[in-house]
Amino acid sequence: MTTTPTPTTDDAPSPPAPAPAQGRGASSTLRPLVLRLHFYAGVLVAPFLLVAALTGLLYAASFQAEKIVYDHELTVPVGDRELPVSEQVAAARAARPDGEITAVRPSPEPGATTRVLLSGIPGVDPGHTLAVFVDPYTAKVRGELEQYGSTGALPLRTWIDEFHRDLHLGEPGRLYSEFAASWLWVIACGGLVLWFSRRRTQRKLRGTTGRRRTLGLHGGVGAWVALGFVFLSATGLTWSAYAGAHIGDLRTALGQETPAVSAAAGEHAGHGTAGGAGGDAAHGAGLDRVLAAARAEGLDNPVEIVPPADEGSAYVVQQIQRSWPTKQDAVAVDPATGQVTDVLRFEDFPVLAKLTRWGIDLHTGSLFGLVNQIALMLLALCLILLILWGYRMWWQRGRGSAFGRPIPRGAWQQVPPQVLVPLLALVAVLGYFVPLLGIPLAAFLAADIVLGEIAHRRGRRTYGPASR
Repeated sequence: MTTTPTPTTDDAPSPPAPAPAQGRGASSTLRPLVLRLHFYAGVLVAPFLLVAALTGLLYAASFQAEKIVYDHELTVPVGDRELPVSEQVAAARAARPDGEITAVRPSPEPGATTRVLLSGIPGVDPGHTLAVFVDPYTAKVRGELEQYGSTGALPLRTWIDEFHRDLHLGEPGRLYSEFAASWLWVIACGGLVLWFSRRRTQRKLRGTTGRRRTLGLHGGVGAWVALGFVFLSATGLTWSAYAGAHIGDLRTALGQETPAVSAAAGEHAGHGTAGGAGGDAAHGAGLDRVLAAARAEGLDNPVEIVPPADEGSAYVVQQIQRSWPTKQDAVAVDPATGQVTDVLRFEDFPVLAKLTRWGIDLHTGSLFGLVNQIALMLLALCLILLILWGYRMWWQRGRGSAFGRPIPRGAWQQVPPQVLVPLLALVAVLGYFVPLLGIPLAAFLAADIVLGEIAHRRGRRTYGPASR
């Protein structure tokens, strides 16, 4: 009887792998390819993932930091009675007569200020608005800050958000975050395959040292958080530049796009207004009557009132609560009569529109508030640790002066044609729908084939062991 000696340390040389045997299962033949892909993707994509994790960690913490930094603008002592919204808007207009009112966010809860949003203010980013904060009990202006996005991000969170999204490089910078999101799920799923394909005895952490211990930490933590990474990857791609556009086209083709309330006014539009200019929040029925009409339709706080864009448009009042339970109902109100002309309920949204809304809000930390934000910070910390452990394993693979001995190429040749051909077809599909995944992946496979053939011609082709 013969036995195979087991190395006692990680420094023992790895025996050469046998040639592919007939009848091997698909999982055993795919493992070397998954290992090689996981290794190189980890090494090359990890710097982008590290930046995304660090900036994502900051963004998840920015919600609570914002409440502290801008406490004076956001909160006031609770008074006896709130003043009409029209009086609050008039106070904001007196303090800021320039610009155009684009929206009004009445105080959402006792002790919170009202926001009057203005566009066209000199010095304010054209894609942002200036938020004037008004005490709803006294109509005193508490301050003004630049605001961005539907979540009402103020300067601190806006800066971190843009840093996470594009590194403050504009549209070209968005490629970094889309590249990271495109590959995160591949690395996570590949790690799961490798971890669970190892024998149970090889996955034990207790009593191990060196590279084996680092591998145990890397694989064990990665297995626990892999589904979270897949979720972050999928939801992050929904509003990316290229993959996001394809996802939007697919939703449109399936009739699953996010609906919008009709802002067309009734037959009396343009009559009985005080000027009828777009953005004039005081004309026609007036803000108080418009808000009362929305309340009668069940739109409770928090809401945003958008003035008519022109004489043929209506007021739009929409709920803006992204936390659970989501409130996204909207109504259109005729500016001349104060009558509701259209109603849109979130419960009537298509399934994919709802899932997209919830996915984005969960990804950004809005859906479940502080608990959601803590979970995101933990995921970001885990990703940072996994990257550091991964690079440490790369260092520990080195022998002598060799830094980071790579996984030998040629693993793709161990995959049987009936598996390899569909795999290449999948790469082609991915290259279309998720180009920052598919194109680099196709380039990786092509380079592996070419370099492997060169090594073969020079008589140096080797197949690495299917172990880590």
